[in-house]
Amino acid sequence: MKQKLVIGTRGSKLALWQANHVAACLRERYPEVTIELKNMVTTGDKILDVPLAKIGGKGLFTKELEVAMLSGEIDLAVHSLKDMPTELPEGLVLAAVTNRVDPGDALISPKYKTLDKLPAKARVGTSSLRRKAQLLNARPDLTIVDLRGNLDTRLKKLTTENLDAILLAVAGLRRLGWDEHITQVLPQDVCLPAVGQGALAIEARGNDAETLAMLEFLNHEPTRQATLAERAFLAEVEGGCQIPIGVYGQAGDGEVTLNAVIMSPDGKEVVRDTLTGQVENAPKLGRMLAVRMLESGGREILAKLFEIEK
Repeated sequence: MKQKLVIGTRGSKLALWQANHVAACLRERYPEVTIELKNMVTTGDKILDVPLAKIGGKGLFTKELEVAMLSGEIDLAVHSLKDMPTELPEGLVLAAVTNRVDPGDALISPKYKTLDKLPAKARVGTSSLRRKAQLLNARPDLTIVDLRGNLDTRLKKLTTENLDAILLAVAGLRRLGWDEHITQVLPQDVCLPAVGQGALAIEARGNDAETLAMLEFLNHEPTRQATLAERAFLAEVEGGCQIPIGVYGQAGDGEVTLNAVIMSPDGKEVVRDTLTGQVENAPKLGRMLAVRMLESGGREILAKLFEIEK
């Protein structure tokens, strides 16, 4: 067993909470091991004046940490699973996926409280094309405003940019103890979450057997299986931040149920579907559902989106 582990993390409040949470779990399990944190800045942290959907590319919040891992500068990295590309760099593996907390999306609107109470043309802030599309599907009369920055920055912009509401992940708010800001958790028939939303991912080197063995206890198998299906769905669709899809898997009693949606950015074109299968076939299930939805109109929606981006 190693006597020291260095955890790489981004410097935002949420990222530091996540890294410190994993560090605390490791210290409790291995009190004789020295656990250190190393703060790093990623590309996604540097570019704050451009919508995520327009930046393109994958691994905006993970690449620098992965380079540090491969060089041996750090031993592991803690990410929000939803920020992780479906394909990891050669030499790195998903060592553990933690027990998922609420995967939902939170509406924060001190004045109006809920989605149905927002007035016509209300200004709603979000940096997510997935949230934008699903919100416009439910309320096409709303005005969507791009919103970038860390959680605390986005909460401040609710006031400074004269917004009527903003959308944030429930999990991040709850981890930071900011539940009081949540005025509504959007139901999943209105807004399906991003792939892996609510779960933490611990990434490490594939050849670092000692570290991998030490991280095994952090893995929550039902969450891992459910998110394997979600990530397989995303990989088949070949989507990222720039594609408006929502997908959520639940594992239990030997089965995984996957619900998904593919939408046009304006929310007018929609393909929804669900599929249940054996838990040992989770990745296959994700790919099957993706193929079925692409063949049912999803491919045409995405083709138009790619044409617009050219």
